[in-house]
Formats: sequence, structure tokens, C-alpha cells
Amino acid sequence: PGRAPAGRAAAPPVSAQPRSVGGVIETLTALELAAAIRTGGVAPREVVESALERAARLGPTVGAFVTLTPDQARAQADRAERALAARAGPTDPLPPVLGVPAGVKDLSLVAGAPTRFGSAAVPALVPDEDDGAVARLREAGCAFIGKTTTPELGMPCYTEPDTGPPARTPWDLTRSAGGSSGGSASAVAAGIVPGALGSDGGGSIRIPASACGVVGLKPTRGRISWGPLGVDGAGLASLGVLTRDVRDTAAFLDILAGPCPGDQFLLPGPRTTFLDACDRPPSRLRVGVLTTPVIADVPVHTACVAAVEATARALEGLGHDVEVAGPPVPLERWDAFRVLWSVGAAVVPVPAEAEPGLVPLTRWLREQGRAWSGVAYAQAVMDRQQMAREVAAAWAAFDVVVCPTLAQPPAPVGSLRNDAD
Repeated sequence: PGRAPAGRAAAPPVSAQPRSVGGVIETLTALELAAAIRTGGVAPREVVESALERAARLGPTVGAFVTLTPDQARAQADRAERALAARAGPTDPLPPVLGVPAGVKDLSLVAGAPTRFGSAAVPALVPDEDDGAVARLREAGCAFIGKTTTPELGMPCYTEPDTGPPARTPWDLTRSAGGSSGGSASAVAAGIVPGALGSDGGGSIRIPASACGVVGLKPTRGRISWGPLGVDGAGLASLGVLTRDVRDTAAFLDILAGPCPGDQFLLPGPRTTFLDACDRPPSRLRVGVLTTPVIADVPVHTACVAAVEATARALEGLGHDVEVAGPPVPLERWDAFRVLWSVGAAVVPVPAEAEPGLVPLTRWLREQGRAWSGVAYAQAVMDRQQMAREVAAAWAAFDVVVCPTLAQPPAPVGSLRNDAD
């Protein structure tokens, strides 16, 4: 693949490159597409038809979608065209990503679209209402192409559900796209959509972003509200997007960020927009470099270390201060995550008759979650809060810490899911 512009992921490899429909639509970022639509360079319906064609042709190969929603996408494109036609002049304001196609992870509700939560055992739910984040994307003008593939209840770090083909990285179709936002990452990496909604509790945006070579941000808890339909729970999971461009991620964060009445976690708003911050030169940063895994005692692949070292040299060359950062807490401090993760699986409302049909990992996690006492869960919540304070203190000298996302390259498809173990 060719070298990408700064801040943008490279094009998909030749083996996965699709045909161009409507010129170079599939190579444009979300912001570039929105600008082209506003200026009349391309019509919303043309953009949507291009994305739908690519989703139908490439989607099954990379396991990107569990459900396509062409009727909804075309209706949204038609609304975008009406909004363009109704403008009094070219300077009239329009929604920021009007007519831009997007995918939505199949853990978030899209009104009128079946939601399976990655499970073949759970009856499909067709909601009458969007989740809050989905509603914000709809108001911003996105056209929803479909629901992206996720593993059952979003629990594992791979995306190999019983509801359809596994999500694969377009860079090497023998390897996993990661999980649990694997379908969103593969859809973006394959150029089907410029952005897709995901969620991350233990790596579910960051792992697929790494495996697929795209931009993945897990926002700080409290930045994007789960309301008004969802709840914060233990505070592990955050909503976010996967894109091919840093500015797209910032623009989507501007759309999605903000509180909802009843939120348990709240953050002050940014002093400017996240998109504006992309063009503000940073001051001299204190950069910590971490190549020792923080959650397990495992070796780190030489390619992963080399990528971090190359990044550190580039940052140092830009004038930033770079030094080694060690793990912020001992490995045993992560035990709280096991409790919160398994209890989170146990409290998902699954019909009793559907329980035997869940995949073995989900059943095991739910059994583990039910076995913890209320005191053990409360202690895990407090341990998570205490660990956040310890990490903040340990890394107080740094503005940013650079580290591998994963200790190894993307895992081969089928190597992690083992229903017998």
C-alpha cells in the first residue's frame, strides 16, 4: 500500500481493493464527502448507492455487516437531497455530515432495523427508537448502510459470531479484524463507509482499529452519553467511532459528545471543538514510551515494538520530550476487570429459553458473573476507581503515553474462538 497523508490510514491492499463507483467516492474521508455533497460535486444518492454496492460485494468477504439497510439508507439520502435543494444559498448551514454513509455496531439500536446483539440465540429486536448516539448521527445527516458485525453480546476480542461470517482485516483475509467492533473496523478499512459506530469496554474499538489499520478512539467515560435509553453501568464501556482519518474521528466526536439528563459520569466540555484542535499546533509534549504489557506477562512481537520505536523517534524529531514509561500498576490490580466484565455479561437480559443456545464463552461468563457476591462486585467498582487514581499518579509526568495496542499481530481467524475450552 502507498504511504498515506499525515493522519490518514493508507488505502486497502490491492487484493481487497474494490471497483470505484462514482469516481473516487470510496477514497474520500467523511469530511471530504460532506464537502463534496455540499458543493454539488456528488449527490447523496450516488454516495449511498456506491456504499451499498461495496457493502453487498465486499461485506461478506470481510464479514463487515450482519444486516444491510438499503431502504433506510436511500430514504436518508433522499432527505439529504431535499435539504440541499431547500437551501436559500450555498452558505446556508447544513448538518455536518449530510449524506455521508455510516455503519452502526449491532449492539446499538437503529429504529426500524433488526438488532441481534451478535447472537443467534437471542430473538431479533426491531426497535421503534434510535439509541442516543445513533440519533445524534442521524440528526447530523448520516445515512445508515447497515448493522456491523459483532460477537455475541460484544464480549470477546474477536468477531466470529454464529450470525454470519467472521470479521476479517482487509489487509490479510486469513486474519481476524479483532473485536468486538470488528465489523465496524473491517467496513471502514475496506472502504465501504468512511466511519462506523462502535463501543469499547476492554479494547473493543482499539483492538479492531489496530488489526485493520484504522483510527480507533475510546473516549473517556462521560464524554459520550449512553442516554437516554442506555445506562453507564460499571463505567467500563464507551461509545466511539472507527474512521480512516484523525479529523473524521474528531468531527464525529463533536457530533456525539455531550451529556444526557441522568448521566452518572460527566466531563466538562472542550474549550473548542475537537475538529478545531486538530489544526492547533501542540506545545512541546512530554511523551512516555511503554513497551511492557500492562495486563498480562506476555512477550511483545518485534514488529509491534518497532512500530512504537519508530513513532517515538518521529515525535522526538518533532521536538517533543520522549522517555520510557513503565507499567503504572502491578498485574494483579487488573483482577477487578474480570469481576466487572463477567457481571456485565450476567446482567444482560436474555430470555430463559434462549440461554442454552448462547455460545460457550457467553454462558461461562454469565455463570462467573452470577457467582460473584454483591460485596465482591462493590469491591471491584472501588478497585477500578482506585486504579484510575494510581494510573494518573504514576503517569503524571506525561502528556501522552505511546504503546503497542496489541502485543502480537492480528490473530488468524479461528485461532481464538474455541468452544471446547
